[in-house]
Amino acid sequence: MGVFVFLPLVLPLTAWPIARLAEQHLHPRAATRLLTGVAAVMAVCSTLCLALVMVVGTAQLPGNPLPDGWSDPEVRAAVPYDEVVGKAAIPALFAVLVVCGRTWWRLARVRRRAHRALAGLRDTEVAVLADGEPYAYALPGGGRRDRVVVTTGLLEVLEPAERRALFAHERAHLSARHHRFLLTVRLAAQANPFLRPLRTAVSYTTERWADEDAAQTVDSRRTVARAIGKAALVSGASAATPPGLAGLAAAGPVPRRVAALLGPAPAVRTWPSLFTTVGVAAWGAATGAVVSAMSSANSAVTMVLILHAATPL
Repeated sequence: MGVFVFLPLVLPLTAWPIARLAEQHLHPRAATRLLTGVAAVMAVCSTLCLALVMVVGTAQLPGNPLPDGWSDPEVRAAVPYDEVVGKAAIPALFAVLVVCGRTWWRLARVRRRAHRALAGLRDTEVAVLADGEPYAYALPGGGRRDRVVVTTGLLEVLEPAERRALFAHERAHLSARHHRFLLTVRLAAQANPFLRPLRTAVSYTTERWADEDAAQTVDSRRTVARAIGKAALVSGASAATPPGLAGLAAAGPVPRRVAALLGPAPAVRTWPSLFTTVGVAAWGAATGAVVSAMSSANSAVTMVLILHAATPL
C-alpha cells in the first residue's frame, strides 16, 4: 500500500486547471461530461482510500473488528501504520457519509414537495403558477413526470419569443438530465473538498449547455440572451426557486452567459488537442483520475490480500 493509499486524497488538485479552462474553451456539453466524470472518479477513490486509512490506522486499537492476525509484526510491517491518521480518518469518513446522505435526502424531499405543490394543476409538460414572484425551474420526475415550472410573474415580463427561449432552456435541462450531473459533482465536492472548483464549474457549464440548446431551438442566440438578462434582472436568483433545481437565471454568472450567447457558437469537439492549454489541463485531470483509480485499486487489493493471509482459516 505505502504512500499510494494517500494519493487519491490529494490528486483532485490536478483537476483545478481544467475546472476553469473548460468553461472558457470547451463546448458546455463536453465540459460538463468531462468535469463530472473526473469528479466522480476522484471522489469515489478518495473515499475508498479514506476508509482504508481508517482500517489500517486503527487495526491495533481495542474493539476493532479485524482478526487478531493483524497485530502480528509481519503484518504491521507490510502496511502503512499511523494511529493518529487512522483515528482522524474515522470522523472524516463519518462526516462524508452523513453529509452526502443528508444532501441526497434533502434534494429528494425538495422534489417531492415541488411535485405535491403541482398536484392540483393540469398534468401538462409546462406548469404555470399564479405567483407574482418571477422564477422558473426544471422539475425532473422521470419520463413523463418531467415538468417545466414557471410563474405568471416571470411570463409577464418576457415577450413571446423570449418565453419560447425560456421553455426551450428548461426543456434542455430535463432532456439532458442536468440534475444528475449537478448532484454528482455536489456529492463529489462533499466527499473531497478539493473538488469544489469542479462543482462550481459544472453549475455554470450546465446552464451554458441549456443556453446553447435553447439558442438552437429558437434559432436566435440574442433572444436567449435577452430572456436570461430579463429573468436575472427581475428575479435576482429568486429564493422562491427550490434549491438544487436548475433554472433560467438561478445558477452561474449571468453576465458571462449573456456575453457567450452574444458571441459565436462554441465549437463542438469531443476532446481538446494536446497542443493547447486546455488540452494539457484536460489530459492532466484525466491522468490524475486514472492514477487515483489505480492507487485506490492497488491499496484495496493489497489490503484484502494481506487480510486474507493474516486471517487464520
